[in-house]
Amino acid sequence: MSVKVENLEAKNMVKLTVEVSAEDLDAAIENVYQKEKKKIQIPGFRKGHVPKKMIEKTYGSAIFYEDAANALIQENYPKAYDESGLDIVSRPTIDVVQLEEGKPFIFTAEVAVKPEVTLGDYKGLEVEKNTVEVTDEDIENRLKEEAEKNARTVVVTDRAVADKDEVILDFEGFVDGVPFEGGKGENYPLVIGSGSFIPGFEEQVIGKNTDEEFDVNVTFPEDYQAEELKGKEAVFKCTVHEIKAKELPEIDDEFASEVSDYDTLDEYKSFLKNEIFEGKEKVAKQKKEDAVVSEAVKNASMDIPKAMIETQVAQMADDFARRIQQQGLTVEQYFQFTGMTQEKLFDDLRPQAIKNIETRLVLEAIVKAEKIETSDERIEEEIAKMAEQYKMEIEKVKEFIDDSAKKSMKEDIAVQDAITLLADSAVEVEKKEEK
Repeated sequence: MSVKVENLEAKNMVKLTVEVSAEDLDAAIENVYQKEKKKIQIPGFRKGHVPKKMIEKTYGSAIFYEDAANALIQENYPKAYDESGLDIVSRPTIDVVQLEEGKPFIFTAEVAVKPEVTLGDYKGLEVEKNTVEVTDEDIENRLKEEAEKNARTVVVTDRAVADKDEVILDFEGFVDGVPFEGGKGENYPLVIGSGSFIPGFEEQVIGKNTDEEFDVNVTFPEDYQAEELKGKEAVFKCTVHEIKAKELPEIDDEFASEVSDYDTLDEYKSFLKNEIFEGKEKVAKQKKEDAVVSEAVKNASMDIPKAMIETQVAQMADDFARRIQQQGLTVEQYFQFTGMTQEKLFDDLRPQAIKNIETRLVLEAIVKAEKIETSDERIEEEIAKMAEQYKMEIEKVKEFIDDSAKKSMKEDIAVQDAITLLADSAVEVEKKEEK
């Protein structure tokens, strides 16, 4: 295999031209033939024993080319990546240049490379001072939160559905009297006011009684992801099977003793005050760090290639999909219920993707400028924290950390040290009053 690197007209974009020997291509075609021949049947030959030349004569000489090319690309692109020595920051756009038996296999991969960053001022930057204080309202709100956590869920039989209730219902949607795909659910749990369904749906469930059959009339948004439902009026035939509500405990000494290590409500309030203060201090620290990093990013300049942004957006969308699946929904179902589309999701994620890229690039540039290095001792400390967090032995944790993971840990720690450097050097000023 050989690799040629060519800079493209678009800044920070390069093209790798990868050439794989004819012998390797022939071997890949033979491998595909050996895998696929068991599925091919031609009259006059036993299944799985059809000669390669006969299959190519019957179905065309290129029958095995696509799979062979894909196998060679998967095998050789990572090698080309390493051999190029480039800091590649996007998924490759692959194009097959030559694919012919008996000749070298040639493909190109257009990729984005990490852009250079020109740093501006990043030390001694001004940030607004965040004053930390705990009010009585803060404590009361925390007590209410704790009461919510310890609330009992009870089945309601003596009233109709109210806001914040959880209902178990059946529903089936119709447009022009015809049911539509994805519009039916049975024994579906829905929290009223959660905004999980199409706008206007949940409000119409309020006031309905158990086992009552009723219609919900809604209009699908104009930007709804299902083309055939955009802007359409729909009727959902619904039945509430069960109404559930939260029953909150009294906030008193007994409550305090049950939810904490303290015997009285006053002692528990004192504990909460300290805990809230520590939490607000962390938030203030985070705000300061975010503000100073944001200023450093504003003062820097860089040309981020579009491919790098789109790769980041795709990764964020994948993470979003995984979170949705953990909640028991497919992405398609989420789109159906919310009216979101993949295109809109990508558009919504793009600004944050750009911000993430800019922030990381600037902080990495500061690490380089300040010659910040991460010692092996710091890595050991992080591994020890991980072991404590996951209740594992340190040596067991180390078994899961290869050289690549250790490299990433070092880079992340160095970036955090850069953030600390910026925050420590920042000048805190009083918040300017709005005129």
